[in-house]
Amino acid sequence: MYEIYPQSFADSNGDGVGDLRGVIDRLDHIASLGVNVIWFNPCFASPFVDAGYDVSDYLAIAPRYGSNDDMVELVEKAGARGIRVMLDLVAGHTSIEHPWFQQELAADGPSPAGDRYIWCEELPEGGWTRDTPGVPAWVASPGPRRGYYLKNFYDEQPALNFGWVARPGRDEPWRDAIDAPGPLRNRQALIDIIGFWLAKGVAGFRVDMAFSLVKDELWDDGIRATVQIWREIRDWLDVAYPEAVLIPEGSEPRTGGALAFDADFFLVIKDAHASLFDNHAAGILPFQPPREPFFDEAGKGSTRPFLEAWDAARAADPARPIVLATADHDYDRLRVGSRTEEQLRAALMFLFTWGNVPSLYYGDEIGMRYLPDMPDVEGAICNPLYNRAGCRTPMQWDDGPNAGFSTAEPEKLYLPIDPDPRRPTVAAQENDPDSTLNFVRELIRVRPPTRGTTQVINEAYPLAYIRNGSYLVILNPRREPATVSAPGPATPILASGIDQAGGTITVAGFGYGLLRLAGDAAGPGSGR
Repeated sequence: MYEIYPQSFADSNGDGVGDLRGVIDRLDHIASLGVNVIWFNPCFASPFVDAGYDVSDYLAIAPRYGSNDDMVELVEKAGARGIRVMLDLVAGHTSIEHPWFQQELAADGPSPAGDRYIWCEELPEGGWTRDTPGVPAWVASPGPRRGYYLKNFYDEQPALNFGWVARPGRDEPWRDAIDAPGPLRNRQALIDIIGFWLAKGVAGFRVDMAFSLVKDELWDDGIRATVQIWREIRDWLDVAYPEAVLIPEGSEPRTGGALAFDADFFLVIKDAHASLFDNHAAGILPFQPPREPFFDEAGKGSTRPFLEAWDAARAADPARPIVLATADHDYDRLRVGSRTEEQLRAALMFLFTWGNVPSLYYGDEIGMRYLPDMPDVEGAICNPLYNRAGCRTPMQWDDGPNAGFSTAEPEKLYLPIDPDPRRPTVAAQENDPDSTLNFVRELIRVRPPTRGTTQVINEAYPLAYIRNGSYLVILNPRREPATVSAPGPATPILASGIDQAGGTITVAGFGYGLLRLAGDAAGPGSGR
């Protein structure tokens, strides 16, 4: 997959903000990478309090990006290049500017057809009273409607009503059952929205906060009820759009029965991914204790947290696809802090050969860096410990004005361009055979198939594993050399700093290698 943050990819009309026409103009570059799917962050109409994750109309492309016709054209032209298009679906909340919310805000009380949002006239004594950003909380009604509404993230993102499993009694009438009219309206709306875009040729959706639908103090009950909603949607998709793909933000909870989503997603902000790559130069994630990352020049990290999470995710189904991203819009980039372009290659080789579904964040193919001290644009600072704007800066196409992103005046840009005169660009790397861009292209071209086994033969430095019994991958992201016993003769396919001698492979600092084994050198043993 290739993730595009649309505000920052390519501006075709000179207003300082990226748009769909800009993406259409750059499809040849995307196709040259060898990717199969473009994943867009939200493109729907929005007041952009949270960068489009506050939707005011699910059935309309935001005017700043273009029109529905532009999206259809993009889907068609990408398809002609063998690339499908996946959109981001914000399923659990809307913007306060959505007509559904405005209608309920102006009402005297509950809708006769069932409320789409969760309202209470007096704050409940317990439950759902937390006010930390990122968790539900009650917000005082800003309009005629009496009382409070429940939010999902920012105050401007009211939570949609999918009902409750736990219903204490008549003293809390705001707790609708999951099969009450309001929740049923919203479940049908999800189907209608998904069907609207699939009918226009979209391949599927990455679902934001997918498991936040049913609110419940009994967390497991709420999760089970939410998963059941997605199973019902999957049953409909299997008949109406059997080729459609659903991927959740995060991993799908295992609640027994068939899984509703097509893959799990190991998020950049969670421990499995962060334990490999987060060097804390972009801030501190509050979701887990900081640890030394494995892919770091100091060589003090461990792959164990990642390996344990990987095994747990695939325990029930060893073939379960898992998405691993180079980076994303929510935290940092691979190149952050003191990490250099030279250090990226071992990390990139891991992300494209492990056996995961790789997701390449726009700009990582040229080694764009996370920029510190960016302004707080469209809710970028959702936690005081880190700023998401640093990974959302404009794509760097060439050495022209604004790095080729836009013809607008610099002060009108969505975010500032990297001011470093040595900043990487597509144009500078295009014809350089040793560039990061051409390394990524070659890596995607020669990488082993995603499906198959991954057998770890050394989980420390250097990390070494065998893919499908045929490919040996050796990675040394630390500055000091490292050695490992060779599983057998191997021929380099794409390698640097690899020395094979006397049954031992020595890997130079920041060295990497994808090698083809002679015969079946993997031998017995379980594979991931």
